[in-house]
Amino acid sequence: MVFAVLFAAAATLVIVYISWNSNRVLEGRLKQTILAETLGLAEQYRSGGVTKLAKIINRRIITPSNTLYLVTDGDGGWIAGNVKALTRELWDAQGRVEFAYQRNGARGREMRHAVARIYRLAKGYRLMVGRDVEDQRQFTQIIRNAVLSGLAFMVLVGLGGGWLVSRDLLRRIDGGTRTSRVIMAGDMSQRVPIDGSGDEFDRLAINLNAMLERIEQLMNGLREVSDNIAHDLKTPLSRMRNRVETALRDKSRVDCREVLEKTIEESDELIRTFNALLSIARLEARSNSNNFALNDLQELVSGVAELYEPLAEQNNMQLVMKSGPSANINVDRQLLGQAIANLIENALKYGGSDASSSGAKNGRGKLTIEAGLWPSGKSDDKQSAFFIVVSDEGEGIAKKDIELAMKRFGRLEKSRSKPGTGLGLSLVSAVAKLHGGTLSLDDNQPGLVARLVIPFDKDEFAQSGQTPI
Repeated sequence: MVFAVLFAAAATLVIVYISWNSNRVLEGRLKQTILAETLGLAEQYRSGGVTKLAKIINRRIITPSNTLYLVTDGDGGWIAGNVKALTRELWDAQGRVEFAYQRNGARGREMRHAVARIYRLAKGYRLMVGRDVEDQRQFTQIIRNAVLSGLAFMVLVGLGGGWLVSRDLLRRIDGGTRTSRVIMAGDMSQRVPIDGSGDEFDRLAINLNAMLERIEQLMNGLREVSDNIAHDLKTPLSRMRNRVETALRDKSRVDCREVLEKTIEESDELIRTFNALLSIARLEARSNSNNFALNDLQELVSGVAELYEPLAEQNNMQLVMKSGPSANINVDRQLLGQAIANLIENALKYGGSDASSSGAKNGRGKLTIEAGLWPSGKSDDKQSAFFIVVSDEGEGIAKKDIELAMKRFGRLEKSRSKPGTGLGLSLVSAVAKLHGGTLSLDDNQPGLVARLVIPFDKDEFAQSGQTPI
């Protein structure tokens, strides 16, 4: 309503301004016309007196026009002109006057409006020169009626249109409000309605729904993490308590020392679990992104792989390193090294000879580490990537379980007898996201292929003095 009123007021000001200017122009022309007529008649009066003035006026009124003339004697008697007489008010007036008069029209005698100037001549004579302004008055009246009717129409349309628009907007806003109330009540599955128009409200609703989807995933993940923490930590804590309680009842100093050593080991494992959780939380919060620096990724991968060669031999596995072209890329060296180490440890744990003897040659499992550049495949695409692939010949992971394996505390081993917390792949995925990359798992037939991809800009890569493949 306020907008409609303001719009109507602005439109009124514009129309009134246009009307006022139009009248001003017409008034100016009217004055000029009367002045020009007066100057011409004044010349005739000076040269021939009233007699010549009357002849000129009678000659001019032969042709019908809107110009009005009248010459009277000292008693007000008509001498010449197309107006028959002056009223007493006009007789006594001098200068500009407005008056009504009658003349023959299409519908007989009709009242008209005129504007004139009256001049007093010698010996009481009067001269009136004017113009019929009835058409101008009718034009002004038409403008006034148009303004009033137009304003009424604009107000009605504005109020009606505003009501329709506000009803639609409020309906959509109310839909979002109802959804938010349901969500606040605890139902995270609700979403803001979308009407499919693709307008700003739809785009806002799509973004809000994506945000709600992410929040629901995080809350479900938090619920799963809480359940897994309760499950994974309850067992070692119970063992520690039972062991300590048994040691308290046992007076043997040797047994007590052994119990304390095992308790410390399990305490260290619990601390590592919590440290891993904290690391994942910091990575997802992007709090470690200030440690980026240029690093030779091939050298980093080779260094980590070299550290695990003795452990691979101990697990009866053959570690094979395949190196491609290297690149100096801005990464967090410590975090990326930890991610590579987690992938290798995962392959050693689940791809060893016990798990892969059926598919390995000479009873030895094979652990392959590949690293190199991965072009985008488009000549005009500046984006490329460095890939790190760790593959084994173990049992692998079924496609339906890949998503579970990458969740926090996601362990496919139902018995959970092997050491570990189920946080290794979650940490690798968080490191990949921190670097703008991805972690994907696939079937190695047999075994598992873990592929870590770190994207980078080709222009930055070229500045390092290397040639991309």
